[in-house]
Amino acid sequence: MARQNLFQAFRCAFAGIIHCIRRERNMKIHVGAMLAVLFLAWRSDLSRSDWALLIITIAFVLSAEMFNTAIEAVVDLMIPEYHLLAKIAKDVAAGAVLVSAIASLAVGYLLFFHGYFVDR
Repeated sequence: MARQNLFQAFRCAFAGIIHCIRRERNMKIHVGAMLAVLFLAWRSDLSRSDWALLIITIAFVLSAEMFNTAIEAVVDLMIPEYHLLAKIAKDVAAGAVLVSAIASLAVGYLLFFHGYFVDR
């Protein structure tokens, strides 16, 4: 029974990822950016620690977008009509995604361009 429960847990987790990719416009944008960055990284001479930082940064942004989607779904379920606190919850969650995206741009700059401009 424990194996089935673990399998079911992974199945549900993957279903959540697929849901976000299929239905959330911003998640599609993040996944597209991720693929472009991974291609750029593959073509670059990144160290193992640079790769680790890049993977953590990507996971941070994708996770933030998924938490935002989950928060919006719960707020919509609980409060279908307009409410100021519902708006604040959604805005703060979206702001968290923006913060993670801006941080990822800074990491990308440091990994891909900072050395290029400094060494020249």
